[in-house]
Amino acid sequence: MIVIYRKGSPHRIQQKRNMITDLTKEHPDKTLWRFALPLFISVIFQQLYNIADSMIAGRFAGEHALAAVGASYPITVIFMAFAVGSNLGASVVVSRYFGAKNYQKMKAAISTAFISCGVLSAALSLFGCLFCPLMMRLIHTPENIYKDGVLYLNIYIYGLAFLMFYNVSTGIFTALGDSKTPLYFLLGSSAGNILLDYIFVAHFHWDVAGVAWATFLAQGVSAVLALVTILRRLRCLPGKSSALFDRSLLGQIAAIAVPSIMQQSVLSIGNLFVQDIVNRFGSSVIAGYSAGVKLNTFAINSFMSLGSCLSSYTAQNIGAGKKDRIPLGFRAGIRLALIAAVPFVILYFGFSRRMMGLFLENTSREAIRAGMEFLRFVSPCYFMIAVKLTTDGIIRGAGAMKYFVIATVPDLILRIILANIFSRFFQSTGIWMAWPFGWVATTALTIIFYRKIAGKPFRS
Repeated sequence: MIVIYRKGSPHRIQQKRNMITDLTKEHPDKTLWRFALPLFISVIFQQLYNIADSMIAGRFAGEHALAAVGASYPITVIFMAFAVGSNLGASVVVSRYFGAKNYQKMKAAISTAFISCGVLSAALSLFGCLFCPLMMRLIHTPENIYKDGVLYLNIYIYGLAFLMFYNVSTGIFTALGDSKTPLYFLLGSSAGNILLDYIFVAHFHWDVAGVAWATFLAQGVSAVLALVTILRRLRCLPGKSSALFDRSLLGQIAAIAVPSIMQQSVLSIGNLFVQDIVNRFGSSVIAGYSAGVKLNTFAINSFMSLGSCLSSYTAQNIGAGKKDRIPLGFRAGIRLALIAAVPFVILYFGFSRRMMGLFLENTSREAIRAGMEFLRFVSPCYFMIAVKLTTDGIIRGAGAMKYFVIATVPDLILRIILANIFSRFFQSTGIWMAWPFGWVATTALTIIFYRKIAGKPFRS
C-alpha cells in the first residue's frame, strides 16, 4: 500500500493497489502476469473495435467499402506510429522517475509529454490534410475505391488529437503500474464504437463515412476521460511539478519516442510499398488483404502490449537500481508471449475460412482466398515474432534505442524486395510469402542485441 501525505493536511491519502503498482518488488512471474493481463485485454478490445470497422463495412456496405478502408489503412498506421512512439517515450521516462520516487520530475515529465503531444498532433493534422490524397495516388489505389478511401482518411485526420492524447495517457497509466484503468476506458469505447458502426452503416447507410465517424467519436470520448483521470490521479501524489514544460525532460522523452516513431514509420512506409504491390491485383485482393491484415494486426498489437509491460518493468527497475531483475523479467515475458501466441495460431491457421467469413459474404470468393492465404503464411510465425516484440520491450526500457531501430531494417528490406520478386512468379500469393523471411531476420537480430545489452551495465 502506498501512503501519501498531502502538504498542509493532517489526513492521509491512500492509493489503492490496483491504481499504482510498483514493479520493482515481487518476482516478475507474479507481478508481470497480474500487470499484463488487463493491458492484454485492453489491446484485445481495442483491436476488436478496429476489426468491427472492417467487419461492418464488408458485411453491410460491401466488398468495395472494405477495400477502401483497407487501402487507406497503411497510411493511418503512419499516424499511429507517432502515437505509439509518444506512448513509449512518455511511459519509459515516467516509469524511471516513478521507480526512483522522484514525483516532482515525474509530474513535470507528464505535463511536458501532454504539451508536446498537442503540438505534434496539430502538425500531423496539417500534414494529413495536405498530403493524404496524394499518398493514396502514389500507392496506385484503384479508381473504384479511391474516393471512399480519401473520405475515410479525411475524417480519421480530424480525430488525430484524440488518438495522440489517448495513447500518451495509456503510456502514463502503464508507467504507474496501472493497467486496469485503460481497460475500463476501452471496454466502454469498444462497445460504443461497435454500436455506432452498426447504426451509422447498417441503418443510416453512411458506408465508409459511418465507419470513420464511429471511430472518431469513440476515440474522442476515451481520450477526454483518460486525460481527466490522469490529472485527478496526479493530485493524490506528493509534491508539485518542477516545471510545466521542461526541455531536458522533453529530450529524454524524445530519446525514446523518436527512435520508436522512426521504427514504426519505417515499417509503415514498408507496408505502403507492400500495399502498392497488393493494389495491382485489384479490389478483391485488396479486400481480402484488408481483412487478413486487420486480424494480423490484432495478434501483433497483443504481443506489443506485452513488450510495453516489459518496458515499464525494465525502466522502473533501472530507476530503482535493481538491474539484476531484468533477466528475470525477460524470461517471464517470453513465457507470456509464447502462451499468448497459441490461440492466434490455432484460429488463423486452422480456421482461416471462418475468420474471413466474419468480413466477407460467400460471393466474394477471390477476396476470401487472398485473406486465407495471407493468414496461413503468417500465423505459424507468431511464436517467433511474439518473442521478438517482447524482447523489444526490454531493449526500449533499457534505453538501447539504437539496437531497437536497427533490428527493424531487415524486415522492411526483405519484405519489400521479396514481395516484388515472388509476386511476379506466384501472383498475390507471392506477397504473403515474403512475411516470414523478414520476421526471421529481425527476430534473430533482436535476440543478439538483447544478449549484448544484458551483458553490459544498463543506463539509468
